[in-house]
Amino acid sequence: MARLTRIVTRSGDGGQTGLANGSRVDKDSLRIQALGDLDELNAALGLLATELGSDVSLQLVTNVQQRLFDLGGELALPDSSSISEDQVLLLEQQISDLNDELPHLQEFVLPGAPRTAAQAHMARAICRRTERSLWRLSRKEPVNCNSLKYLNRLSDLLFVLARVLAKQSSATETTWNRET
Repeated sequence: MARLTRIVTRSGDGGQTGLANGSRVDKDSLRIQALGDLDELNAALGLLATELGSDVSLQLVTNVQQRLFDLGGELALPDSSSISEDQVLLLEQQISDLNDELPHLQEFVLPGAPRTAAQAHMARAICRRTERSLWRLSRKEPVNCNSLKYLNRLSDLLFVLARVLAKQSSATETTWNRET
């Protein structure tokens, strides 16, 4: 079954767009802002995925992209819920597993080399913005609390993933130097 049969519909030319329940909302609404930030986050992860080999990191990113589409479904269909507490707990476990491989931090990490680590840091920053957008929406409309937690954990996961990718490439992480 074809899900999208027409791409150009012209239905949004007046500044509104349709949600999955058939309702129309302004394109600059908090819900659509959160959806747009979520889309940008998923695109950033897609860019990162193109740089990863067929390893655990790629599978992790691909799985996250699937969950972000679930979260987008929640936003497109108000009062629905797809992200579960178990998915939040899975991210926590993945963070712990990845972080166990890393040296303890003495200072803040500056985003940088290698390219994959920089892309993971970019995705982390976009994730933080997406989380803020979802929190703004939650102040006006009901939002799945697990989705808020998921984005919070995801930004942590992306930070740790950036560190893992730097370590795998034998790059030396650049940390903040208070003296300069």
